[in-house]
Amino acid sequence: MPKGGVKVVARNKKALHDYHIEETFEAGIVLTGTEIKSIRQGRVNLKDSYALIDKGEVFLLNMHISPFEQGNRYNHEPTRTRKLLLHKGEISKLIGLTQQKGFTLVPLDLHLRHGFAKVQLALAKGKKLHDKRQAIAKRDAQREIQRELKERMR
Repeated sequence: MPKGGVKVVARNKKALHDYHIEETFEAGIVLTGTEIKSIRQGRVNLKDSYALIDKGEVFLLNMHISPFEQGNRYNHEPTRTRKLLLHKGEISKLIGLTQQKGFTLVPLDLHLRHGFAKVQLALAKGKKLHDKRQAIAKRDAQREIQRELKERMR
């Protein structure tokens, strides 16, 4: 385990590209035995997943956890809906914010903290196409600056 007892298992790089992140929350996940075993092996994909609030509870949809290879007939379904564990105050805050125009809940990463699986949820607003292009241009410019500095140091 890395320093601090946190091991990042999966990241959602697409979320950082497609959304402006306003605020983040850490939530636990209700899992079955074979799911946590697959997560510990790193067999998780967060690419198209998102969170939804229904009747005062938060659920994570479309997170793909590959079936555990040594699992038997009790193996889990890979993309089932999973309940997230948050405090009541956090849920009520999220309900208020997601009802505003354009806000959504997306997972940024899945990590293990002291053996428990946690999701870093982000309250996010979708980026427009010109924002994405601007971010790509800025990243390329930074990369070019770093390359030039490296060349001058030689």
